[in-house]
Amino acid sequence: MPGGCSRGPAAGDGRLRLARLALVLLGWVSSSSPTSSASSFSSSAPFLASAVSAQLPLPDQCPALCECSEAARTVKCVNRNLTEVPTDLPPYVRNLFLTGNQLAVLPAGAFARRPPLAELAALNLSGSRLDEVRAGAFEHLPSLRQLDLSHNPLADLSPFAFSGSNASVSAPSPLVELILNHIVPPEDERQNRSFEGMVVAALLAGRALQGLHRLELASNHFLYLPRDVLAQLPSLRHLDLSNNSLVSLTYVSFRNLTHLESLHLEDNALKVLHNGTVAELQGLPHIRVFLDNNPWVCDCHMVDMVTWLKETEVVQGKDRLTCAYPEKMRNRVLLELNSADLDCDPILPPSLQTSYVFLGIVLALIGAIFLLVLYLNRKGIKKWMHNIRDACRDHMEGYHYRYEINADPRLTNLSSNSDV
Repeated sequence: MPGGCSRGPAAGDGRLRLARLALVLLGWVSSSSPTSSASSFSSSAPFLASAVSAQLPLPDQCPALCECSEAARTVKCVNRNLTEVPTDLPPYVRNLFLTGNQLAVLPAGAFARRPPLAELAALNLSGSRLDEVRAGAFEHLPSLRQLDLSHNPLADLSPFAFSGSNASVSAPSPLVELILNHIVPPEDERQNRSFEGMVVAALLAGRALQGLHRLELASNHFLYLPRDVLAQLPSLRHLDLSNNSLVSLTYVSFRNLTHLESLHLEDNALKVLHNGTVAELQGLPHIRVFLDNNPWVCDCHMVDMVTWLKETEVVQGKDRLTCAYPEKMRNRVLLELNSADLDCDPILPPSLQTSYVFLGIVLALIGAIFLLVLYLNRKGIKKWMHNIRDACRDHMEGYHYRYEINADPRLTNLSSNSDV
């Protein structure tokens, strides 16, 4: 590789042979002049040793199964089925690719070395089957600016993964870009806790990521964003929340993200942007918002959002936004709607209609069974009704007799005398 110095055993053996040849020549010259041999060797040995140490790489300079380029300050250990981070990484590495491996667990101090990897600025661990990242996994990397953990089923992401094992005393993280796309684990590996909560705890612990400029959380099946999740990330410029399942942004505040330049909300389940969210986005001076492929519900609650879309220029591709519900509004362009088009008719979605139909069928079946029971017991019910009628008639006749006596004074006196 021209100028790239992809180091391998051949280059090291060649330099080693040259060094040995120099030592042999030096010994031959020293033996030809015995009187000056000691002084000549003693004066030349330090120079030769320093030259050899400066030119020869250490045997472990490039880890096995990896490709190294000192000129590009890059080490690639890609698709090598590594189960742990190589211990013999060269100290000059600035860009480290450990993608497509079988790392499983990233322990505390996984990159601690002597001498330290002081120049490592970009670390890519995507697609390496990581399911656990422990506290302090990225400690001792003072220059780390970009970290990619995408496409790893992270069932256990420590709250102190990015802030250090002791967030109360650790310095702020140097991270500027954090890429966490598609890190959702399988359902049976979530350890009975909220995946959203686990990720947010790692982002907010110790306020270590206040200098973060780019955060990507795409394709993680997020149903919601916890309250104040962005309040401690004031330096964000790019936020990617695309391809999730976000239904609402009601509890998310963008007010403090004054530097935010791009917000990706494509391919979610957003129905409408409410007034509070619209006002906050409108107040950000450099923002560009992407809202494609959301199932917008075009009813009376959409009036303010449609008005905002017609006035603002921050929404990219706003002419492509269309209604998904109700059925009569499907595929209509939001920018072409008027307030008269946006009403709240009591039109139920198909799933709710199906539920009510099923409920009606159940109630009808119960009614039919009740009528059948009445029919089968009609004789007993008829006898019971006759008994009730006779009892009521006797009771009413007694009341009628007492009423007649009380109404006629003669009968009242007669009744009194007979009592005497």
